[in-house]
Amino acid sequence: MLNEYELKQRMNEAIEWIKEYVDNSGAKGVIVGNSGGKDSATVIAMSVKALGKEKVVTVSMPCNSINTDYDDAKLVADTFGVRFIKNDLTEIYTKLEKQLNNSTQKLGINELTKEAQINIKPRLRMVTLYAIAQTLGYLVIGTGNLCEAMVGYTTKWGDSACDFNPISNFTVPEVLAIGRMLGVPEKIINKPPNDGLGGQTDEEKLGVKYTQIAEMIEKGETEEKAKKIIIEKYNKSKHKRTPIPNFSFNRINCLDNGKEQKII
Repeated sequence: MLNEYELKQRMNEAIEWIKEYVDNSGAKGVIVGNSGGKDSATVIAMSVKALGKEKVVTVSMPCNSINTDYDDAKLVADTFGVRFIKNDLTEIYTKLEKQLNNSTQKLGINELTKEAQINIKPRLRMVTLYAIAQTLGYLVIGTGNLCEAMVGYTTKWGDSACDFNPISNFTVPEVLAIGRMLGVPEKIINKPPNDGLGGQTDEEKLGVKYTQIAEMIEKGETEEKAKKIIIEKYNKSKHKRTPIPNFSFNRINCLDNGKEQKII
């Protein structure tokens, strides 16, 4: 973990980066998926510091979720004085899942896999955030941390989708420390990480602790059993951390002053 001095320095740089990125894009503000967890709370706090509370909109998007998650999301919004709306996706999700199960029977599939069903939820949430953001002239700001990215604990085109992300290079312990620095409520800081999608905490699903993932990132070593799990997950999830592969060849592009370009 970065020492306190360096972490504070990087935090301030990230906050300034948020301001510069939004200003340079011409956007009017940012929209955040407010789950009531540590990552979204920390990003909300950073965004308010960078832009002011009037330029930050947060959205709670329950989907067969427990009520305490909404209560925690409201606590975060109230703490930082940002606009807060609720858009319940439960009914939409239920209808879509049923329709998909019916239509895929033609492919010999009786039912979507559990993971496929779970991943519908973050993708619906991202549809919601982008619809509101586009209407407001805002950017969708990301809330995924480095530990999650390294083991692929993210949904492609779901919670991993965003316009920019200020905490993508911070580990979970660092995100928690930044949250404390910026006044995220201790209830949120101490809350066991939970994506609200499968009834288990993040660490229960992963089979390892976030501190162990952070150790692997920083030192390349941790408890042996956890090390094997982390390496396996890292290798299997590389496709989530790389740009979309594109067939490329050299061609003249008149929109680029007639220069020969290799499309990558």
